[in-house]
Amino acid sequence: MKLLSLFCLLVFVGVINGQEYEKRRYITQNDTLPYRLLLPDNYNPKKSYPLLVFLHGAGERGNDNEKQLLHGSDLYTSDIFRKNYPAIVVFPQCPKNSYWASVQKNKTKKLEKRFNFEKNLKIFHTQEVLELFMYDLEKSFNIDSSSRYLGGLSMGGMGTFELVTRMPNYFAAAFAICGGGNPAWSKTLSKTPFWIFHGDKDNVVSYHFSKRMFRKMKRFNKATKFTSFKGVNHESWNYAFQESQLFPWIFSFKKSI
Repeated sequence: MKLLSLFCLLVFVGVINGQEYEKRRYITQNDTLPYRLLLPDNYNPKKSYPLLVFLHGAGERGNDNEKQLLHGSDLYTSDIFRKNYPAIVVFPQCPKNSYWASVQKNKTKKLEKRFNFEKNLKIFHTQEVLELFMYDLEKSFNIDSSSRYLGGLSMGGMGTFELVTRMPNYFAAAFAICGGGNPAWSKTLSKTPFWIFHGDKDNVVSYHFSKRMFRKMKRFNKATKFTSFKGVNHESWNYAFQESQLFPWIFSFKKSI
């Protein structure tokens, strides 16, 4: 009975948090991108606000406009966040048959060979839609162009590295959890401070993808950070989300306009 009561409480809290995020859909030509939107308390459309976009993992793909809130959404509904960082928070949802990053996935037991990140990025439709979505948000809301931030986990961490590479002058800071990219992008990424997180026992996305990115990116931007979680498998977001300095660090950066 106690377990049932606890389960009901957790579901109730999840529903309450989910309701705080408004359901919306971005439509462009033949594409529809579901997303959830969280506005600051006492939102004033005449006032400009920071923007924080979060890209979910592969398991939350679809079009239900629900699953993308599974990991991390409660961070932004907390009283501490809403009081200290009044921002427009957005959780887009990747289509089930797509991926946030243009990575090639290989069937192999070797973790470091499981994903292949292209050195020279080509046109990739899902990333194109994300870029258009960013610009559409600016048309719909009064966003502070010096305070646009991006984060993501797993597939979303990969998408974070790639989107910043494609939009190097757009985001003021970014964070990527258990993701990866091609170190060849590092010079382009140098305009955006990154905080990278990864568990060193990850058996889904190789820890070395993040480590390689950090080593190369650090050469071009000293603000780049890397946090390694010893003995942690793929769910390193559970630890990254407990990092007390994550948001103070992110919001400390402003993009020169």
